[in-house]
Amino acid sequence: QTSLSIWGWGSLGLVLFLVTFGPFAIFYFAFYILCFVGGGFVVTLLFGKSNSEKYLEQCEHSFLPCTSVGIPKCIEEMKREARPIKIDRRLTGANIIDEPLQQVIQFSLRDYVQYWYYTLSDDESFLLEIRQALQYALVQFSARSKETDWQPYFTTRLVDDFGTHLRVFRKAQQRIAEKGNQMKDQAEELVDTFFEVEVEMEKEVCRDLVCTSPKDEEGFLRDLCEVLLYILLPPGDFQNKIMRYFVREILSRGILLPLINQLSDPDYINQYVIWMIRDSNCNYEAFMNIIKLSDNIGELEAVKDKASEELQYLRSLDTAGDDINTIKNQINSLLYVIKVCDSRIQRLQSGKEIDTVKLAANFGKLCTVPLDHILVDNVALQFFMDYMQQTGGQAHLFFWMTVEGYRVTAQQQLEVLQSRQKDGKHQTNQTKGLLRAAAFGVYEQYLSEKASPRVNIDDNLVAKLAETLNHEDPTPEIFDDIQRKVYELMLRDERFYPSFKQNVLYVRMLAELDMLKDPSFRGSDDGEGESFNGSPTSSINLSLDDLSNVPTDETVQLHAYISDTGVCNDHGKTYALYAITVHRRNANSEEMWKTYRRYSDFHDFHMRITEQFENLANILKLPGKKTFNNMDREFLEKRKKDLNAYLQLLLNPEMMKASPALAHYVYDFLENKAYSKGKGDFARKMDTFVNPLRNSMRNVSNAVKSIPDSLAEGMTKMSDNMGKMSERLGQDIKQSFFKVPPLMQKTYSDPDHCRVAAPIDDNVDDNIPLRVMLLLMDEVFDLKERNQWLRRNIKNLLQQLIRATYGDTINRKIVDHVDWMTSPEQVADAVKRFRDAFWPNGILAESVPRRDKAIRMRTRVAGKTKLLEVMPDELKHIIGAETTRKGILRVFEMFQHSQLNKRMVYVFLERFLETLFPQNKFPELFHKLHSRSKQMQRYKQRLHSTQAPSLQKSLLVSHIRLLMHL
Repeated sequence: QTSLSIWGWGSLGLVLFLVTFGPFAIFYFAFYILCFVGGGFVVTLLFGKSNSEKYLEQCEHSFLPCTSVGIPKCIEEMKREARPIKIDRRLTGANIIDEPLQQVIQFSLRDYVQYWYYTLSDDESFLLEIRQALQYALVQFSARSKETDWQPYFTTRLVDDFGTHLRVFRKAQQRIAEKGNQMKDQAEELVDTFFEVEVEMEKEVCRDLVCTSPKDEEGFLRDLCEVLLYILLPPGDFQNKIMRYFVREILSRGILLPLINQLSDPDYINQYVIWMIRDSNCNYEAFMNIIKLSDNIGELEAVKDKASEELQYLRSLDTAGDDINTIKNQINSLLYVIKVCDSRIQRLQSGKEIDTVKLAANFGKLCTVPLDHILVDNVALQFFMDYMQQTGGQAHLFFWMTVEGYRVTAQQQLEVLQSRQKDGKHQTNQTKGLLRAAAFGVYEQYLSEKASPRVNIDDNLVAKLAETLNHEDPTPEIFDDIQRKVYELMLRDERFYPSFKQNVLYVRMLAELDMLKDPSFRGSDDGEGESFNGSPTSSINLSLDDLSNVPTDETVQLHAYISDTGVCNDHGKTYALYAITVHRRNANSEEMWKTYRRYSDFHDFHMRITEQFENLANILKLPGKKTFNNMDREFLEKRKKDLNAYLQLLLNPEMMKASPALAHYVYDFLENKAYSKGKGDFARKMDTFVNPLRNSMRNVSNAVKSIPDSLAEGMTKMSDNMGKMSERLGQDIKQSFFKVPPLMQKTYSDPDHCRVAAPIDDNVDDNIPLRVMLLLMDEVFDLKERNQWLRRNIKNLLQQLIRATYGDTINRKIVDHVDWMTSPEQVADAVKRFRDAFWPNGILAESVPRRDKAIRMRTRVAGKTKLLEVMPDELKHIIGAETTRKGILRVFEMFQHSQLNKRMVYVFLERFLETLFPQNKFPELFHKLHSRSKQMQRYKQRLHSTQAPSLQKSLLVSHIRLLMHL
């Protein structure tokens, strides 16, 4: 009702107004108001003007002094000659460091400040102030560096950061592999997954924005440089914003950002790797392995294009005489490289990637590794252990190994006892008591009725052993009869060794022992031939796997004879070379090729086959060696005839039919490629492992005999400890498989989601640098996938290998090396390299143009080949060839992503600053600088969402308990 009354009265007023004054009254009313406002504005303007003029007249006669004197005085002061600022050129106290540092400061000011500053002013006081501020900061930095203990940083933290970075990368690879789908941009997906894993491991920090966004990276470096200037500069200079900003931009954008970009460039890292191992020559076989295993189409295409280019060049040459054979061999090798690249590219593009191990499992003809060799090789024993555990026969294997440990211990104790009896000291009862206790421990653990699991063996033998233990003194050979029976059981029982040779674990064992070749690449249809070191043929020859799969029936015939011989000189070494012409015929085709072998190749091949086929040792007789005058033409002809007779006897059909597996070795020897030397792929590895072990045991025995009387008391304690070794060994082996204890002490967190050095207790002084190095080895080669018994053995072998090389002073040598790295000479050398890299010949280096993609891809291939080539054989023998190859390639692949490389550089930089300025709370600062990470925010959201239900549940339980209490 109120609103209706308002509208009614308003309408009535409007009608009366229009009736009284007419329809144009509204316009008149608006005009009157406008005139009123305009007149008021004009009156105010005129009044204010007159008042302002009166006020200015009054100010002219005020008490303020005239300012005309101040301006000339200021101009006079500016024209005065500036007083020189004295700058102390000493920075670090070492002249060899100060000189290149001064040059770096001079070049930085010249190229980043002077070129624009002189267009504004000729006054150099500003430049001198900046130089003085930089020098003051460097002096403070040098003083902090001298007070800092750098050994923990270089020996522990740096290695830990690298190992943790590798762990994150490995887990990211595993997570992508678990997804199983083919992604459009796998590199981008890998980077995203990497930072997801990083935030899960670090918990409080993630560096994704700094590593992937250039804008955020520049902001991070600016903030970091400003903090450093706050710490290093005097308060007065830091408060000068103009100078502070200049210095900050010079450090962040002029020095740090280009340096970090260069250090994180994969191509730069690859070139540096090649430069570091430049003394190593690339092996053709290693190069071909890299090509066959490459999963990057860009690498394969780059190698193929370069090979095609070289092929065209060689075909354009006009040669004659002896050079024609060399060029033909090169052409055939290039054709083979192109063929392998094409085959690999087609396989990757089709998505039909083949597991080499699974494919090899279907070959049907694999190298036979005897059981006695498996039991003494760490790598082979791992796979046999895994298989025996799957089949339930682990008790037999554990018993055999425990008896081996008991025998060694007993022999050592008896030798100690004999040496002490010669000196007139008698402790017979004590030693025999220890041996009896150890023997009873073995019996109770594996042979008694209470044993679980129990070794199933003839009860008569077990009863005889129990009788011997009860009535006779134990000897090292007390378990030999039962151990021999257990060995025969494992060897002949179809459940164990015979079935193991048909299992995929056996194939993987061969791969680790480097006794398994890659799948072959069959010949092309273009009619052009290829050979590794022979002459052209009508078709590309089959590789080893093709030859090994050739049927052994009578339709396939293989003939070979030595057609020629000659003397070669290679880097000052003279040797004879025999050209072998090989013919292979079957029902549909005939092939012929040439291969070249030395006498040492024949000798190595003979050792290999006589070890595998003992009956051949009495049939095949290799011509003997001759030390002097072995290059005479007459002698070479005689040896050629003898080797020919050897080949004809070897290729006799009856001989091949009597030993079908011999064909694999013959094809390997006659294949058209460089022959892989060794006492057999396996025997050589066995000697490398077993001989040092036997020698060390012999040295231990000799050392025990030569112990002086003054060490009698210590030797008694050692004897007591050794007496319990066999029992502990059995328990350790058993626990390794049933309880699976970790390598280090267990912590409350998942070891796969923490830093590499997290299990190490800093309060325990137990050679921490060496332990961190071993943990890094564990991470590089992913030894956690091995069973725990083997993992501990590998760790012990690595420790022995390092100590055999450096002795017991390995920690001291690491510390000495760190001292050498931080010495004035090395620091000066690093500063000079930095100066020469950024200012070659005193001139600012231009931006290096990005190299062509094909060149970068070929550099990657060369880097991988070099890395695989320099890996020591001892490492392959300890952890396996396949594991070594995968570990090295994983590390190399990690460096092929610039974003991940930046993350590692920034981690090193952060740890460096935390070590240099321990009192300035840099960890909290870095957490704040990285707090805007998107990955970190998503992780907190996921964490909150997973914790919320449990929190609600706990609150609900608390409320229920409170109500029940009330």
